[in-house]
Amino acid sequence: MIGRLNHVAIAVPDIMAAARQYSETLGARISPIEDQPDHGVQTVFIELPNTKIELLGVLGADSPIQAFLDKNPAGGMHHVCYEVDNIIVARDRLKAQGARVLGTGEPKIGAHGKPVLFLHPKDFCGTLVELEQA
Repeated sequence: MIGRLNHVAIAVPDIMAAARQYSETLGARISPIEDQPDHGVQTVFIELPNTKIELLGVLGADSPIQAFLDKNPAGGMHHVCYEVDNIIVARDRLKAQGARVLGTGEPKIGAHGKPVLFLHPKDFCGTLVELEQA
């Protein structure tokens, strides 16, 4: 059911400093910082030959990233994102198998302009999983 790894997301306390570190220290090609108000985050994507790294920063007082950073002040891996062909079919199959979909269970439009859902980390070895329709 899952396709390729779309990205690994890392929550960071200072998105500008993190983007500079990836660009200047590692020589990575990075995207501009973008606000994602529907998700309460800022994003930067680091392009790799086989996938992407997503840096996540806090956007607004209700940002879910702030709660993560309160527990992990230096930042850390936040989630992994896998591609699926049809997000509704994937959601329904996962729910039928007992997986919990976070939020309302309805897809939202993610940072790439495609439908996304998040799955409860307790159902996937302690890892928050994002599904993105390919």
